[in-house]
Amino acid sequence: MNTVVQLPLWLFVLIVLFAAVTFASHFLFPSVRWFFRRRLEKAVKQLNTRLTRPIEPFKLARRYDMIQRLIYDPEVTREIVNYARENHVPENVAFQKARTYAREIVPSFSAFAYFSFGIRLARLLANSLYVIRTGPRNDDILRAIPKDATVVFIMNHRSNMDYMLVTYLAARASALSYAVGEWARVWPLSRLIKSMGAYFIRRRSRGALYRRVLARYVQMATAGGVTQAIFPEGGLSLNGRLMPPKMGLLAYVVEGYQADGRDVVFVPVAINYDRVLEDSVLIAAAARGDRRFGARISVVVRFILRKLWQFLRGRYKRFGTAAVAFGEPVSLRDFGPDRPLEDLSRTLMTRIEAAMPVLFVPLTSWVLQQAGGPLSDADLLARTDAEARKLPARSLLIAPEARHAAIEEARDLMVKHAMIEQGAGGWRIAPGKQATVAFYANSIAHYFAEDAAAAE
Repeated sequence: MNTVVQLPLWLFVLIVLFAAVTFASHFLFPSVRWFFRRRLEKAVKQLNTRLTRPIEPFKLARRYDMIQRLIYDPEVTREIVNYARENHVPENVAFQKARTYAREIVPSFSAFAYFSFGIRLARLLANSLYVIRTGPRNDDILRAIPKDATVVFIMNHRSNMDYMLVTYLAARASALSYAVGEWARVWPLSRLIKSMGAYFIRRRSRGALYRRVLARYVQMATAGGVTQAIFPEGGLSLNGRLMPPKMGLLAYVVEGYQADGRDVVFVPVAINYDRVLEDSVLIAAAARGDRRFGARISVVVRFILRKLWQFLRGRYKRFGTAAVAFGEPVSLRDFGPDRPLEDLSRTLMTRIEAAMPVLFVPLTSWVLQQAGGPLSDADLLARTDAEARKLPARSLLIAPEARHAAIEEARDLMVKHAMIEQGAGGWRIAPGKQATVAFYANSIAHYFAEDAAAAE
């Protein structure tokens, strides 16, 4: 027993390391995790007292538990069996594929990351880039929704800033769960986005097994009361207009609805901008007829550095106004879950159009597009003001006495963006900028559809 055993130093160090890891994993780490989880639960409990719609337990469940629950769901299990039979592979191989899909989809929500870092970042970006305006009834619409209903925001998609805007504006209500595309799977962005509660979707995947795993996750989240945000267009608008809805995620929500369960309330959200940061990229893609945007991280970095340099020199100016307005909600229970899905999607898109904020760069773009020739300062002001008077006051989000100043500011923004120029006859669309002017005018063109048809 007292025999001395000699060991090489490297082997002794290795044994000590293994012992330390074993001690930590069996005794230390569980205690530390338990301690911090208790602290987190208390913090979330206090946070829920300030939110209009408290964070549901489903969203706070451990990611590992959610993955296990998803892959052992009876509907997913049946699809695993079908996949194995159709592809002539063992069921354990199909099961592993379903697990891979589940790990890819299920987020790892962190209330700390969302409400400390995420909300502050969204607020900083939104307010540094734009003057933010909100619909006059936004808060009232959210307060009127029953507490036991699941809220699903249905939003038009104009810019990647949409995520930041709605996250920031909904911060007092609840934590949003977004469906994001493959662009967000790049490390380290993927870790941050998953901690914010977003889940990845493969927009080009047509496999039945993948669709079933995704459908069941969306349905579990909806049944669990998770507040969600869906872009039914499936991508950014290339021409400024609302695109036809893709009903995949909407169909999953409706299919999972249980008459004896929670009601699902869809809130239409209309978003509009005086300046869409990606406008030139989107317009170029529309001209080519594809959706290859070719955006590189180097472009984003240069943009941020340029704006930071302008800020340090005192020359930084925001990109005008960004506005978010909520439309009339649609209760799935009252609407009827058995009605055709096309009726529901048409209703939601119509209500988004009806709530669309009218900003003055889009309105000035519309006026210049319809004029067919140069307009003097006085004519541009008078015609834009006349068009504004035709619109519902709730769409303008601005007092009548501030209208003239807003028109002049919009004109200056368009000059800075090289959209218009002043010649001998007055203001006109700059050469080569017709598509850009149309891009902004299209966002509100539906308000003047009857006028445009009559003129034609």
